Amino acid sequence: MKVKNWMKANPVTISRDELLQDATELMKEHSIRHLPVMDEDSLVGFITESDLRHFSFPSQVKDIPVHQVMVLNPLTINANASIESAARLIYDYKIGGLPVLDRKHLVGIITASDILAAFIEVMGLFKASTRIDVVVDKKGGLEEVTRIIKECGGEIISVAIESHAARRKVHYFRLEKCDPKPVVEALEKAGHKVVSVME
Repeated sequence: MKVKNWMKANPVTISRDELLQDATELMKEHSIRHLPVMDEDSLVGFITESDLRHFSFPSQVKDIPVHQVMVLNPLTINANASIESAARLIYDYKIGGLPVLDRKHLVGIITASDILAAFIEVMGLFKASTRIDVVVDKKGGLEEVTRIIKECGGEIISVAIESHAARRKVHYFRLEKCDPKPVVEALEKAGHKVVSVME
């Protein structure tokens, strides 16, 4: 999954010489929390709703230009980068969004909400589905589990792994809505432990 497929294209921007009051009004008008700051066609900064919270009184934002408050040289990401790379940057730097560049030109913004939407889509969380949680037997392995599921007519939407389990890794198989009973029976017969089933 690429950033360009999940970003908000053609983002609302603000000039470095406009006032904080203008930034506040733009954010309210467009229901956004991030504004790239431009100097002609170049990205020179980034300002967020949380930056503006430090100026809680209207009188404080009247005469202050954006460039005095903006984040200089903000972190950016390339439009062709993976959504996982964007997620890692947002998580590591505890930020809410990233300007997206293509050949040094601003083409969009990707936020934590956009990334969450991408992962929800990939995981199939809002689709009618069946989830089977399995401790995979080392002898048969993951390949055997996926083969058994397919042989029983199950269509796998996504697979996630519990990475913090101390002794055993639990694999979460999300399937297209189906009767889980034949899958569970076949998995357990092959030596895999089914921890839970959610429909």
